Amino acid sequence: MTTRRSVLKGTLSLMLAATAMTTLAPFGAAAKAPQVKTQAPGFYRRMLGDFEITALSDGTVTFPAEALYVGAQDQIAALLTKAFLASPVEMSVNAFLINTNERLVLIDVGTGGFFGPTLGKVVPNLIAAGYQPEQIDDIILTHAHVDHLGGLVAGEKVVFPNATVHLNKRDADFWLSPANRDAAPEAKKDFFAAAVKALAPYREAGKLKDFADGAEPVPGFKTTLRAGHTPGHSAVAVESKGQKMVFWGDITHGDVVQFDEPDVTIGFDEDAGAAANARDAAFAEAVQQGYLVAGAHTRFPGIGHVRTDSDNFDWVPVNYSTAL
Repeated sequence: MTTRRSVLKGTLSLMLAATAMTTLAPFGAAAKAPQVKTQAPGFYRRMLGDFEITALSDGTVTFPAEALYVGAQDQIAALLTKAFLASPVEMSVNAFLINTNERLVLIDVGTGGFFGPTLGKVVPNLIAAGYQPEQIDDIILTHAHVDHLGGLVAGEKVVFPNATVHLNKRDADFWLSPANRDAAPEAKKDFFAAAVKALAPYREAGKLKDFADGAEPVPGFKTTLRAGHTPGHSAVAVESKGQKMVFWGDITHGDVVQFDEPDVTIGFDEDAGAAANARDAAFAEAVQQGYLVAGAHTRFPGIGHVRTDSDNFDWVPVNYSTAL
């Protein structure tokens, strides 16, 4: 008769035999293999009620923290050290796909070919996640910086031929204005050029639509103007079965410094004071309502909650799960 004792005894015998074989094997008999040095495809899936949310990594980009952040310079190194980080900081660039069962909607599209080889991975990761660019119905841009819209084109080719691109009117008017480009500092002119290159093919095809503050460019996708980083920078909220997620865009860059020091801004902000105020409002609302947040530059997959702590605010990433 098989008993628990006999099963355990048999298992132990097998383990001892395997150990003996390993011990007696000639040294170096195990086959050697070169290190692979590649990552798995960068996507992460979770449900929000009946909606399927897929986080898509565009890759990472490295910035010297002292050059990226403006203000509280004497505290930045300590904040990074506390989080086991150091300057230069490797920052995620994330986009998000929402499958509502009726439409496929992308929030931002990454950098495309406008940056180096560590970025431009949204489309391959979209395909790895089981979707094709041709299937995308709508693209809502949180704003018109190149790391959020560069993926709209590959060279001169439209990447999402069946998608309508939605952008807050303030950003469309600002970044597509030749007069604004001419008046911009030399270092910023490339931002205008990238916006024109990425958006022009969609505009010419009648597939670029601007939206007003607080509008729903796609039914069920409610925007909130969080201006400052850019004139039309907007968060996008979706809800299903009482669950809510807000796609922040660039409310924060990283998930360490600006949660402890919300008044710290970045050099890419068009209006630093307004950007800091927008961050304060976004943090406070996220804490009060307790909804999920998806950040374009929080560590991939960029989804989590905001809570208060003794140092101001804290970012709490979602628990990894294989279940949907």
